[in-house]
Amino acid sequence: MYLIYIAKRVAMLLLVVVTAASLNFFVPRMTDRNPILEKITEMSESSAPGSVDMANLLEVFNERFGLDRPLWDQYVDYLGDMLVLDLNYSITSYPTRVADMIAEALPWTLGLMVSATLIAFVLGTVLGALTVWRKDSRLLQITVPVVMVFSAIPFYLIGLLLIYFLAYRAGWFPIGGGYSITAFPAWDWEFARDVIEHSILPGASIVIASIGIWALGMRGMMVTVQGEDYMNFAEAKGLKTRRMFFRYAVRNAILPQITQLALFMGQLVTGAVLVEIVFGYPGMGSLLLQAVDYLDYYTIYGIVFVLILAVAVSMLILDLVYPLLDPRTRAHSK
Repeated sequence: MYLIYIAKRVAMLLLVVVTAASLNFFVPRMTDRNPILEKITEMSESSAPGSVDMANLLEVFNERFGLDRPLWDQYVDYLGDMLVLDLNYSITSYPTRVADMIAEALPWTLGLMVSATLIAFVLGTVLGALTVWRKDSRLLQITVPVVMVFSAIPFYLIGLLLIYFLAYRAGWFPIGGGYSITAFPAWDWEFARDVIEHSILPGASIVIASIGIWALGMRGMMVTVQGEDYMNFAEAKGLKTRRMFFRYAVRNAILPQITQLALFMGQLVTGAVLVEIVFGYPGMGSLLLQAVDYLDYYTIYGIVFVLILAVAVSMLILDLVYPLLDPRTRAHSK
């Protein structure tokens, strides 16, 4: 029966991916802009007058990218390419493949967003649990309102404040970029240290802005958990406070947090757009913004399709792991 449950979840994943990928194809086509014509026009403006045959180039590039064919044929080819993970070539950066551009930008986004998200998740979850468990703590009474205030401020504004005070005024951190202009990318400690220094402020802006959200969610769940019968029974048995906190309270209250974390992990690219713009960080967010500005169809398709797969796979893994975390859901998975 569990195999049937897995098959249903996989079928749902495929349906979600195909539906989202279809929207991903048609939405950028709703504009009347022609990215190839814009690219050729830009080339002609930077070249000597008359040196670029725009009509011929437009015909060649339209044929190369299949834009001279009916929209339905392009859609079928697009689904076939996505099925085999062929992301095609970038229009604005031809002949660079979209997969190569994503492979270059993705490690920067993952390194920044995953680490910052996990730090915020752990700190916020523990803080939210302690605010309910340790109501008499004066430190928590001061800390919680502060983090709640910061959670209401967009992280790009926090990023601007960090840049002004800690980078521009104090000079403690680099103002922006992924690494120093004079640094040479290499697998050594010197370059790693430079990358870490450049990632501290972007990561701190994400942590500061999101820690209150995680704390608020955990706080609400801890309030409901404290009144459960198993908590009263554990207290009546005389269990140690630490065991009751971690094994009974946190373990049951954290389940919705894990669901939210799985969803957030699948949306790392969208969350990285603004922070990478503010700090000039060379990740997926900056690449997606550039593709949207130039209406680079295939780069948009590739990045958004990676995002779709990330969200869908995250939800599939969550569906399969959740019964292991919460035995109460196992009856529904059989």
